[in-house]
Amino acid sequence: MSQGDKSSYTDKQKRQAEHIEAGYEKKGVGTKTAEARAWATVNKLTGGGKKSGSGRKLK
Repeated sequence: MSQGDKSSYTDKQKRQAEHIEAGYEKKGVGTKTAEARAWATVNKLTGGGKKSGSGRKLK
């Protein structure tokens, strides 16, 4: 299920995803599912990878 290039994410976002993934795995969720959920959570919290330009949404 995990697809796509993660290079557009910041180091902080990558660390967040690793931490969230570890938490899901600790709860017994499968590795691929945990990774997908972790990246979905990071995307929801931060709005996705690095964005450029003036159209960036501010929170």
